[in-house]
Amino acid sequence: MLLHDKLKSFDVVLASASPRRRELLRSAGIEYRLAAKFECDEHYPATLPAEEVAPYLSALKSHAYTEPLKHNELLITADTIVVLDGEVLGKPKDGNEARTILARLSGSEHSVVTGVTLRMPNAERTFSSRSIVRFAPLTDEQIDYYVDNFKPMDKAGAYGIQEWIGYVGIESIEGSFYNVMGLPIQRLCRELEVFIEQLPSCYM
Repeated sequence: MLLHDKLKSFDVVLASASPRRRELLRSAGIEYRLAAKFECDEHYPATLPAEEVAPYLSALKSHAYTEPLKHNELLITADTIVVLDGEVLGKPKDGNEARTILARLSGSEHSVVTGVTLRMPNAERTFSSRSIVRFAPLTDEQIDYYVDNFKPMDKAGAYGIQEWIGYVGIESIEGSFYNVMGLPIQRLCRELEVFIEQLPSCYM
């Protein structure tokens, strides 16, 4: 049985404001509804290794969800971060910070880590996926054009791989392309299979 058929008995809830994540779930044939907006204080311990921040935050978001999960509800939360030289680069506050981040990424290699949490009333699973992205050297003109026209302030690392900057600036990717977009969809499908197979029979 295909995954989307297995999920028909579940009410899949996506708690994400990201249009990229919504598109990827939809394109994978997974039917879902969006969670109502809720607040989450996205802070993490300063001693937490950079590669562990994304899964930590995805679990934090899951438990910040304000509605008690019903019997058949399956909540999906996610968080994506960019890591350069061991430092987490979040979403830029403004255009100037976006320019600074892109100048740092220019001509270098960085990691993109997405953490995903799957949760039901009595079951939970968190995993992460890592991709390595290498940017070609970017000119100031290219950076200015991208920031001015694409306004990447809602994106970790100040860029969207599916946008203009990805076409002209990215030399190579090791790992999942979709992970860099914000959701490692192939890995998510695999993890969903495992998650629902391990649920007690009362869920099926």
